[in-house]
Order: sequence, then C-alpha cells, then structure tokens
Amino acid sequence: MNRFASVMLLTALCAVVRDTVVVAAEEAAKAAPAVKPAPVVQPGAVDFIDTSFENASPLWYEFAADGTVMVNLNYDHQRSSLNRAAGHFHFRLQAPKGRRVTLEFVNLKNVWNNTPGSVGKEIKQVVVSQDGRNWTPVPTESPEDGRVRVTLEMPGESLFVARAEPYRLSDLNRLLEEIKSNPLVQVTPIGKTVQGRQIEILRVGRDSAPKTIFIRARAHPWEPAGNWVVEGLVRRLLKGDALAEKCLAQYRVCILPMANKDGVERGGTRFNLGGKDLNREWDKPADPQLAPENAALERWLEAEIQAGRRPALALDLHNDGNGLLHLSRPEGPEGEKHLARMLAFEKSLRAHTWFTEGSSKPSFRNPGSLGEGWFARYGVDAAILEFNCNYIAGLKEPAMGRGWLAFGGGLAEAFAAVTQ
Repeated sequence: MNRFASVMLLTALCAVVRDTVVVAAEEAAKAAPAVKPAPVVQPGAVDFIDTSFENASPLWYEFAADGTVMVNLNYDHQRSSLNRAAGHFHFRLQAPKGRRVTLEFVNLKNVWNNTPGSVGKEIKQVVVSQDGRNWTPVPTESPEDGRVRVTLEMPGESLFVARAEPYRLSDLNRLLEEIKSNPLVQVTPIGKTVQGRQIEILRVGRDSAPKTIFIRARAHPWEPAGNWVVEGLVRRLLKGDALAEKCLAQYRVCILPMANKDGVERGGTRFNLGGKDLNREWDKPADPQLAPENAALERWLEAEIQAGRRPALALDLHNDGNGLLHLSRPEGPEGEKHLARMLAFEKSLRAHTWFTEGSSKPSFRNPGSLGEGWFARYGVDAAILEFNCNYIAGLKEPAMGRGWLAFGGGLAEAFAAVTQ
C-alpha cells in the first residue's frame, strides 16, 4: 500500500471513531437526567435575627419558598443519654416597619426518657415586645401536629420574640440589689454554677420564725414563671402591712431564686452546662463537678437540718403546657401523712391564689425529682408546681409575668394557712 492510500485509510478510520464517539455521547446525554441549575437564594422576610443579648436562644434560620422564616432551634443534651431538649426561644427580628413576617419553629422533636416527642403541642402563644420590657401575647398556629407558626407585623424596625415573658439574670440582680438592705432580707452565697456564677439563698423573714418554707426556681432555664412568682412573694412579704407581719410571725422563706444561671444567661432549655437535669437524681448525692448547683443546695439543706431548721415545705417551681401540682405518694403510714399535708396545701392554694389546675393523679410518679427526693432522703414535704406557659385558667387570661407576680403575692397567705 502506497503512502497516499495509507493516509486515506487512516482518515476514514478516524472519521468512523469520531462518529461512534459522538453517537455514544448523544445517547448518554439522552439517558442522563437533566442537570438543574443551582437555586438562587432570595432575600428573606427579615434582614436579620439577632441573638447577641442576654438569655437569647441559640438558633439558625433560613427562608422557605413562600418567604416563611424557618427558625431552627438548637437542642441541648443530657449527659450519657439520648435525651435532648429545645423549646426556649428569645430573639430579636430586624425588618422594615409594616412588614408581615411568618415564623415557623423547627427542631421541636425532643427526647425524654429515651422517648421522642414534639414539644410543639405545648406552644400555643409567643410574646412580643419592641423594647424587651413590655410584652404582648400572640397566639400561634399549628397547621399539623408538631408544627408551630406565627405571623407578626413589624411595628418598627425591631421586634423581640420569646416563648414566655422573660425573666433574666439581670432582672434577678436588680431585685436583689433593691431589697438587700432591708433588715428582713439576707442574701447568702452557697456555691457556684458549672461556669462559676454565684448561687445564693435569699432569706426573707427572721431566723426566729417557727417554720421555714423553701422555694427553688429556674432549675430549667426556659421556665421563667418561677422567678416571677418568687418576686411577687418577696414583695408581698416585704410590704410591711398586717398580713405581711402575720406571715413573717409564722414562717421565714428561703429561696434559691435561679438554680440554673448558666442556662438562663445562655438561652438554654433544660440541662445545666454539665449536661445534668437539675430536677433529677435527687434520690442520691449530687455530683459536685457535673451538678455543682445541686451539690451546693444539698450542703445548705443538710446544714439547716443539723441546725434544727428543717423546712416544713419545699416547692420547686416550673413551666409546662398544662399547669399542675405534682404530688408524690410514698408508701406506708408516713407517706399517707405526707400526702394529707400536701392535699391541705393544695386546698390552701385554691383559697388564696388563682390556682385551679389541681394535682397529679394517684398513678403519677416523678422519680428523682426534688419533689420525691427531698421527702425520701430528708423527710421534707416537697412538690413540683408547674405553671401553664400559655394560659392562666384562674384569671381567664394569657400567661404573662403580671399573672405570675399576682400568684406569688397570694402564695404568702397560702403558706400562712398551712404553717399556723
């Protein structure tokens, strides 16, 4: 074969290979799915969600196709457990005045006792404020189980949104500063939190009083009602009138006003910074490294008992979506006497406060809680008192700080009725 013929044959072979490759590429292109262009992220309904302030909740957000702001709450987790909790929210929207903003809260699938369950069913309202001090309730929507949405109109360029009317560490500090010089008040440091914040016992009354009442608030950071109740009680006892004098002649009240200060400051939901639930494991001594808040309270209580000042009654104040007095029902004659005293206290609550929800059923058990642990270990009548975070049935109004303050005022007389 001469050189010309060889060149012609090579050219023909190249053409065949090229055509085969082109056909194969065309067939592959037909079979392959179409590549969609990357979506363009559109500006959202808000310019920014600010969480840079005290008690603000950790979160991240994105925008749905219809403009809804999807607010993703961060879970906090329990140590050595699958349990997790999200439910506290407190943030500031920034958007033009007059704009309607729809929020949907995401990551409400909590786990408790290793059992999943959405906290969305308990969120029936949010509260909003332009200045972070004066709050207004707004009902939420639940288009389907587990979803929580709310639509707000921006009254200005900034709007605070929270699950419940906040009571911050700075609010407690202002109260303590205001009352600390009163001769009926004593503030005693008893320990520190995981992060080193001081824990104190606030005593209102006289050491000579025949009975001691103990109250703890804010074991769970998202639950502010306890602090509002405490402030209402303290102000009523310091009013200086005949009723206050009658109460303080019968009892003094010792209060751990904010057990989980780290969580309150950082916007947590349930656990302390050691991953511990401060309303659990009261059936055994607290771990001083992981739960120093409870270890400090144990030391204080044991010293009080040794000094002959065992509390006649202890209440642990909480929030949930129902509102109930959680009573323990220990077995045996002493358990029956304990229950009779606690039912008398429930009757006193109904007589002197707006309390209407009642107490837990006989089948109820709350193992490891302060309500059960303090009676079993120390012989102290104790209970968990939950406040509905959405509605106050006894006042027929949304749950707000003013209602919880009023409850605290009535609690002074309720205590007097059971200590006389």
